[in-house]
Amino acid sequence: MKQGKSFWLMLLFMFVVAVLAVGCSSDDTAGDNGSGNDEGAVDGEWEGQTIKVQLIGDFDLEDSTDPITGETTKGLQVIKDEFESQHPGATVEFIIMPWEGYTEKTQAMITSGEADVYQMPGIADFAAQDVLEPLEPYIENDSEFDLDIFIDNQVNGWKALGSDSDELGIYGLPFLGDARFIAYDKQLFDEWGVEYLSEHPTMEEIEEKAKQMTGENPVSGEENYGIWFRGDWSSAFTLINIAEGQNGSWGNGFAWDEIEFNFDSPEMESGLEWLLDMKEYAPDGLVSDQGSEKWLTPDNDIAIMLNQGPGDTIMPAYAQGLGDRIAIAQEFKNDEGVGGMFAGSPITMAKDSENKDLAWEWMKFATSETVQQYIFEEANGMPAIKAAETWDSYAEVKNLMDPTMEAMSTPWTPRYPWASSQPRFILTSEVEAALTGERSATEAVEKAQKESQEWLKNRN
Repeated sequence: MKQGKSFWLMLLFMFVVAVLAVGCSSDDTAGDNGSGNDEGAVDGEWEGQTIKVQLIGDFDLEDSTDPITGETTKGLQVIKDEFESQHPGATVEFIIMPWEGYTEKTQAMITSGEADVYQMPGIADFAAQDVLEPLEPYIENDSEFDLDIFIDNQVNGWKALGSDSDELGIYGLPFLGDARFIAYDKQLFDEWGVEYLSEHPTMEEIEEKAKQMTGENPVSGEENYGIWFRGDWSSAFTLINIAEGQNGSWGNGFAWDEIEFNFDSPEMESGLEWLLDMKEYAPDGLVSDQGSEKWLTPDNDIAIMLNQGPGDTIMPAYAQGLGDRIAIAQEFKNDEGVGGMFAGSPITMAKDSENKDLAWEWMKFATSETVQQYIFEEANGMPAIKAAETWDSYAEVKNLMDPTMEAMSTPWTPRYPWASSQPRFILTSEVEAALTGERSATEAVEKAQKESQEWLKNRN
């Protein structure tokens, strides 16, 4: 009898051991979500792993309350909590830096290996340094991730060349969307009896209507200006877009040893001449970013604003109760419907990250509806995914968001490779020189071409 009882106890013990062994084996092999398999995470899979994520701009870790409106904005803590709940055992830490000097600060960070994931507008320069992880293997091996979630051309816009590659590759995923467009005040158009801008205005249309709305407003009796544009830091991009509207371009090539600039092309020269003409219908102070202080206020005195962005237009317009008064037209496009600077920010993975699988998990999460909706509703940023068009918050500002989404899908891609490099500042300086009367348009574009080519030669 004792022998039979011992037999059954031994059999039960072996069964329990077998069950436990199967459970342990399952835990050990599941959930390699990076470049391996794409099975779901299990409890504690990411135990002890920490990734550091660098972000640029007006992000806050904690909730904040607007002292004027009383509205509360959620901090990044809600994003941190959600990511960590989806990835048991993982920790994400944020490093937030201002836009001022972000290129140099990012360079210092990535050189010293301070973060795993970077928000990186200057992706072309960093990919060429071989400090970024190519993302194609992660995308191809993750059946749960699909590039079709992004707005058209957002992925292509951030493609870059690696240090030893002859073909553009994916080193970043779209994170912050952005665009450039022409904004205008419908009330001023109505008061002057001028027809609204067409969806795709020409240079001639802009000039004609700006001229008509410069002077004493026939209704208010106040002085109005037909147009405004920044004559300082963004003026290079404004000029390039004007050239694109004439079927010109900044140049060609992407690798530094293949780039050729067209800064002294006929389209660039005539574009700068056009900006000098437009200055006659603008308030003083363009070069010092002055004269537009009343824009997006009930007392606005400017009819047309060139080279505007959604962050400075959409939410501020609605906050001032001007959401139905302001309208958006597209920047100048070439005959193929393409034009305007590709803007925004991608997120990238540091090549020296020690937790690449978890970093990839964060990158997927950062491009999900959860984070993209947070960016739109809490951080006053633009989403980069198509699903945004289904959100209630999008519907509330649809009249301004629809043309913005179009602008985001039709810029020049890939992003100008020199957009964060010295040629941008050379061209900007020469546009300023022309606007202040130091040089003629011809002299300015010729000098910009010469100095940019010399810089390129020295760099190569």
